[in-house]
Amino acid sequence: MTRMQRAVQGWRSWQLARDEWKADHARMKAYRREHGRPAEELGPPPTGFALLPWLLMGLGAASNLVQGKTPHPWVGGAGLLVFNSLYVYVVFRAFHRQTRQATSTRGAVGAMTLLTCALAGTYGGAWLALFPLLGLAVGAVARGRYLGKIGLGLTVLAGAVAGLREGWDAVGVAYGTFLSTMVTAAILSLSETVRELRDAREELARQAVEKERLRFSRDLHDLLGHTLSVIVVKSEAARRLAPRSIEAALEQVSDIEAVGRQALTEIREAVTGYREGSLATELDRARSALTAAAVEPVVRLSGPPLSAQTEALLGWVVREAVTNVVRHSEATSCTISVEGAAERVRLRISDDGVGAGAAPAAPGIGGTGLKGLAERLATAGGSLVAEPGARGGFTVRAELPVAQGEAPALPVPSAL
Repeated sequence: MTRMQRAVQGWRSWQLARDEWKADHARMKAYRREHGRPAEELGPPPTGFALLPWLLMGLGAASNLVQGKTPHPWVGGAGLLVFNSLYVYVVFRAFHRQTRQATSTRGAVGAMTLLTCALAGTYGGAWLALFPLLGLAVGAVARGRYLGKIGLGLTVLAGAVAGLREGWDAVGVAYGTFLSTMVTAAILSLSETVRELRDAREELARQAVEKERLRFSRDLHDLLGHTLSVIVVKSEAARRLAPRSIEAALEQVSDIEAVGRQALTEIREAVTGYREGSLATELDRARSALTAAAVEPVVRLSGPPLSAQTEALLGWVVREAVTNVVRHSEATSCTISVEGAAERVRLRISDDGVGAGAAPAAPGIGGTGLKGLAERLATAGGSLVAEPGARGGFTVRAELPVAQGEAPALPVPSAL
């Protein structure tokens, strides 16, 4: 690449950075007019324009050139022009991690250091102000664990060169160099951290929205799937009973009405996120649904009382498993057992059907409902296994840890 091509490329890069800064500034002004100034924007803008005004520190050297106080003014003027060009190049590359750590940027900083030593050591006086300017460029680029060593080394270098020219006045030059290096690095690092935190907050908010959507879709699937299955089963039962006993058929119709009303309530609760299912209530509904489907329910409970969260999770498992039994199993009996122990609670639901409940299953876990329940239980530290039974039928096993605050008691068997 020729020198002319590099110059054109540098000019285009500067124009792109300028246009990006203008667009960001316009968006920021529009946002502030609507929402006010947000706290995360209190740092410097993330462009090199924030460091350009500091070039005014070199006005003293330029003034010496104009007034003829500098020997060989053409050499000094060329050196000052090259220094300013390198400074602009470095600070505009300092706001992006990839360009900041590039070899070309480090080479430009090295060239600035040599040029500063040459100009300040040759002319002294106002030219020593180039060292704090060099500290600004170094602080913008050299962020990280080596910043302290780099800042200290640059301070010693500035003090040594200034000491050879100005004696004890070198203390002020060294202090200014150290201060400009460390403060610039601290402010830009803080600004970058704030932007990263803002991006992380936005990502967390997006994930929270996705999580809530997933929760709602799962709840809606489980609620409607179970409710519609119960309505279908009870409607079939009412149709079968109507020719023989109108009173029994009307009882099934009343159950359908009650199930529908309860489903409306549960959907409203699921939408607002306040639904906490009771395990006893789910077991009663499961027994009613199984009985209506001509499946004999056997329910066994043992162990201490469970927390609301544990009951809600196990209630979802009961609801989904019983729905699958009613829909697919063609079973004549279904056993539901809940066993509480000192550390874990175990739920087991098995039927004596043809194993059709496994039909939609992928390896390990069955359809959408069971997959969602497996994820919920895994989040709570539990597990879910759904597989064909050893003697036919289908078995669903769920385990959950005993939540803190649940005091284990001696098992007290009971049957519903």
